[in-house]
Amino acid sequence: MINFADVQECGVFVSRLCAATLAFLGLLSQVCAGGPIVLRDVTKETGITFRHTDGSSGRRYIMETVTAGLAVFDYDNDGDIDIYFLNGGALKAAKLKIPPRNALYRNEGNWKFADVTEKAGAGDTGYGLGVAVGDYDNDGDSDIYLNNHGPNVLYRNNGDGTFTDVTKQAGVENGSYTGAGACFLDMDKDGDLDLYVSNYLEFSHDKHLTTTGDGFPVYVGPAFFPPVPDALYRNNGDGTFTDVSKGSGVADHPNWGMGMVCGDYDNDGDTDIYVLNDGAGNILFENDGTGKFKEAGLMAGIAYDIYGDAQGSMGVDCGDYDNDGLLDLYVTSYQGQLALLYRNLGNGMFDDMTRLTGAGAGTVSNVTWGTGFVDFDNDGDRDIFVACGHLQDNIELWDDRSTYFQHNILYMNTGDGKFVNVSEKSGDGLKVKLSSRGAGFDDLDNDGDIDVVILNSRREPTILRNDSPSKGHWIQVRLRGTKSNRDGVGARVKVVAGDLTLIDEVHSGRGYQSHYGMRLHFGLGNREKVDRIEVRWIGGGVDVFKDIAVDRLVTLTEDSSKVEPKSTEEIL
Repeated sequence: MINFADVQECGVFVSRLCAATLAFLGLLSQVCAGGPIVLRDVTKETGITFRHTDGSSGRRYIMETVTAGLAVFDYDNDGDIDIYFLNGGALKAAKLKIPPRNALYRNEGNWKFADVTEKAGAGDTGYGLGVAVGDYDNDGDSDIYLNNHGPNVLYRNNGDGTFTDVTKQAGVENGSYTGAGACFLDMDKDGDLDLYVSNYLEFSHDKHLTTTGDGFPVYVGPAFFPPVPDALYRNNGDGTFTDVSKGSGVADHPNWGMGMVCGDYDNDGDTDIYVLNDGAGNILFENDGTGKFKEAGLMAGIAYDIYGDAQGSMGVDCGDYDNDGLLDLYVTSYQGQLALLYRNLGNGMFDDMTRLTGAGAGTVSNVTWGTGFVDFDNDGDRDIFVACGHLQDNIELWDDRSTYFQHNILYMNTGDGKFVNVSEKSGDGLKVKLSSRGAGFDDLDNDGDIDVVILNSRREPTILRNDSPSKGHWIQVRLRGTKSNRDGVGARVKVVAGDLTLIDEVHSGRGYQSHYGMRLHFGLGNREKVDRIEVRWIGGGVDVFKDIAVDRLVTLTEDSSKVEPKSTEEIL
């Protein structure tokens, strides 16, 4: 006898099973089609012809291995993000017909870029290593600082699409060190941008050395050269700077500096400085609020890895990966070492969460460089991008654990404090295999998601367009200081949208000796309105902006209670 109740229950079960199967097949289809994050290689479409050189001649000078970073920023204030590539230069015995120079590409829209280097006057022929961008004279446009092997360069933006070299009159040449990262910051909260310059080492040709790996010539590491102190310059407010390295406490810690980032790690309202060192403990300079610093890296737990070992640290970014209102750190490193994720515990200390979160999976065999905390899929949490490439160009001859050309890595944030390596299913942009260095992240086509620019050693760059299929809502924030520095560098921004609270800061200089992201980007998932945005400016003022529409770029001005779009193009 048929029990119709059982049949009905069976039917419900089968229906649910079919629905679940279809849902699974839909998810599987999405993964096969490219996954939740898709980055496409559009380099050939852009018209960018820049090609990096390290000026090598076979003598294996150490600076060849660490060049170079890049900057993505809006140099002409037209609302589009432009690209500035650093280049190496001819080293001793190198024979180059045309002196290499840096290159500035103007964003023309529709993924086309025009080389405006000569017209802009920004084609420095020095040996480029690091770069930072900031409005040091508060005149409304972005200036460029280059940290070179040899004398550094400060380009003042003239506001008409051109730059002037004002290095000597500003007083920021910084000697003839082999440089590294650089950052603008307002260390003393006086409304103008000061300058931190990281120095890698003191190089001279008569002290140049090479070594061997299994009988093959290899580049030596930084420990073969004396470490040097970094430099800190206070902005005098009149177009000049004063070297305050000694009085600030910075000069007390000579080391082999590389990438760096400035941010308020302890939420006390001033900007601290985190400097990576290659093969030695990293340094955290804790700001007392007046521009005096004490070293706190060891006590904070971010000088070494979880085992107390120093890393060959390269690049760093800070961001709130777990949405707890605190800035966490991601640090890249050398082959045989994990890239590291440090979680901010909120008590002046960090915890190495790399293994527990999966944020370092696949990095041990690589040398990792540029990096960024970026919400690529606009779901409300930050993913991690890592640029990879060995510095030993003959590594395959004497070490079968690694290669010179390497794939870059993308970790997707699962929203529960974990990361998944999705590189293999996230588009052809992750299939490019070169030796990458600096990386920059911004919305190059103003469509509401973040794209990627990568500088590759000895090769053309890689430009990745974000084609992720499932996009959440978003908002981008640009700050305009009136009492604070013009770009709001160092300001803390909190975005509240329903049950989601996100924080970020404006940084000038970050990643691997690069600059990116002064327009803050917040993915919002399915939230259709921003309830409020709170801005805590350097100097102590707080502004609150309420009831803001999503999916647009807004400009927030200090001491103003309204959202100010600059033009109709900003409502995207």
